[in-house]
Amino acid sequence: MSDAKGDVWVEATFAELARTGVEGVRVEVLAKNLGVTKGGFYRRFADRAALLGAMLERWREGRTEAIAQQTSLDGQSPRERLKALIQLYSERMNPAAMAIELAIRQWARADETAASAVASVDAARLKHVAELYRATGLSADEADAQAFLFYCFVFGQSLLFVERGPRKRAQMIARSAEKLLAND
Repeated sequence: MSDAKGDVWVEATFAELARTGVEGVRVEVLAKNLGVTKGGFYRRFADRAALLGAMLERWREGRTEAIAQQTSLDGQSPRERLKALIQLYSERMNPAAMAIELAIRQWARADETAASAVASVDAARLKHVAELYRATGLSADEADAQAFLFYCFVFGQSLLFVERGPRKRAQMIARSAEKLLAND
């Protein structure tokens, strides 16, 4: 759904999904949160499944476009771009986006449509990052393995609460980034 009012429903769905999981995404709750009637929903979407489908499509498109932009060299070397990506994901914590990511991944464990969207995003992420690694001189297989490690690091570090404090965390991330950027 691409109309502005449909977009409002989709954005409200993201927020509710992050807060309660897919089970908590209910038309009545969304209407109440938006201060509108359920009739406004049904003028834009056939049913809850259509809304969830629109939300998954928006998420898939947004994440795929984001990684394409984030991996664009724009005058940087592949190694500089990889380093910038590590900094982007490790220095700018986005709890709301991570909550949505985790909720969609949890939903994907039990729903084929959500699983397909997640698989599509993961494939795009791995493909784009592997291309950067290939541009550093790694073989296709080595680049694919490095891209996989890169995403294990990016998502894993965002979920860890490092007890040593922000400065020690930053140092640990910097040392880890060096290993991800080393061509052995």
